[in-house]
Amino acid sequence: MTYDMKRNVAQSVVTLVKGLLISAVLLGFSMASSVQARGLPDFTKIVDENSPAVVNISTSQKVPKRGSKNPHGKAPEGMPEDLLKRFFDDKDGDKGEENNAPEDLDEKSLGSGFIVSSDGYVLTNHHVIKGADEIVVRLSDRRELVAKLVGTDNRSDVAVLKIEADNLPVAKIGRSRELQVGEWVLAIGSPFDFDHTVTAGIVSAVGRNLPSENYVPFIQTDVAINPGNSGGPLFNLQGEVVGINAQIYSRTGGYMGLSFAIPIDLAMNVVEQLKSRGHVTRGWLGVLVQDVTRDLAESFGLKKPGGAAAARVMPNSPAQRAGFEVGDVIVEFDGKEVTKSSSLPPLVGVTPIGKEVEVKVIRQGKPKTLKVSIGELPAEEEPKVSAAPAAPEGDVEQRLGVAVVDLSQRQRAELDNGGKGGVMVQRIKEGPAQKAGVRSGDILLNLNGVTLENVAQFKRLVAELPVGKSIPLLVQRRDDPIWMALKIPPDTKK
Repeated sequence: MTYDMKRNVAQSVVTLVKGLLISAVLLGFSMASSVQARGLPDFTKIVDENSPAVVNISTSQKVPKRGSKNPHGKAPEGMPEDLLKRFFDDKDGDKGEENNAPEDLDEKSLGSGFIVSSDGYVLTNHHVIKGADEIVVRLSDRRELVAKLVGTDNRSDVAVLKIEADNLPVAKIGRSRELQVGEWVLAIGSPFDFDHTVTAGIVSAVGRNLPSENYVPFIQTDVAINPGNSGGPLFNLQGEVVGINAQIYSRTGGYMGLSFAIPIDLAMNVVEQLKSRGHVTRGWLGVLVQDVTRDLAESFGLKKPGGAAAARVMPNSPAQRAGFEVGDVIVEFDGKEVTKSSSLPPLVGVTPIGKEVEVKVIRQGKPKTLKVSIGELPAEEEPKVSAAPAAPEGDVEQRLGVAVVDLSQRQRAELDNGGKGGVMVQRIKEGPAQKAGVRSGDILLNLNGVTLENVAQFKRLVAELPVGKSIPLLVQRRDDPIWMALKIPPDTKK
């Protein structure tokens, strides 16, 4: 190889190395920019633009002297006490020696809210202003104005207030249905009366249903929320309100990383109804439903758990008129999949009254489509079932391990199932019924798809039950019907 050829090769190598070095430097800058772009967002502009529309709400109420009690009420059944709480300052909070005073107490409570119109409409939670004799709204400029209650809705936990003022700063309303899990969100409120406290986090889940709330598909976040934040706004990165902070999940009463907000789409629908007519109407189907477990799925002839099992069809309801039956598993409502029982009430609640919708169910293992005209959700109490009357002790049915007795005429009437009756569990011992969850005092309504009428019929049906297969059993416990799955072991004698 000649000298010139060697020199050309050396120059080519140098050029290649320089190119690689330049590429590496550019790649480094690109990676640094990418990392910076993926860093924490700057919330300062959102806070600066939206804080003026966030208000502090204080209420006062005259109440008789009483002893101390749990300020948050009773936790939902099956959940530890004080685990799920609406989180604004307790109306039974620390009052020092006032609790020893003989006269009425002037209770004060604190919460948050936000202005939704420049002429003074304010949005907050129902539980913030519930029972208040006076409601005072403190603005960001420190003015304090007495508010008028325009309307309130317990089921959605939304309330609308009106203050007399003009040209007020207004929070921009967004669309909660566009929220995505993992998206950044920001809360502004008054935890522990610290005005305009800002906390941030991400959306942890959407469409979350809580045991105590049937008609709200909550937004779950990990935004730090504490007593006093209740009723305050939840913003997205565009500075739009996407939710109203309403509840926390806590063992201590403080923040534990699980916060829940009411979707603003639902809240604004409630606001418009409260402003226009003073109350809220919701769609009503007329069925009480429960989740379908693996064992229940087998007993209903389903391939996998899912849907909402009808445990009661209310008399004179849209569901009854449409031909729904106890034991139907609702898997689709108006074109939307029903994956669990808690997802059905919000779907029905937002459906216009009078609209005819198709509902797909699984009945005795076979698909069926029903057409139902949605009614208006009534305000009614659940039927109460009287205690068991004195009766001779029944014999223990050995296959299930239960002793049952017939119901009185009064109990049959109170069951609200058309007088078809049922049998009451008087005693229970170890066996398939106990393993399924049956308790003494339960009323057995339906066994393997057959409505129970009396003890004699019950015993005949039990004798015919197959072994080693899940069998559906409908039980009335206090006011609620519950489906359970029985399974008789193969070695059990008839």
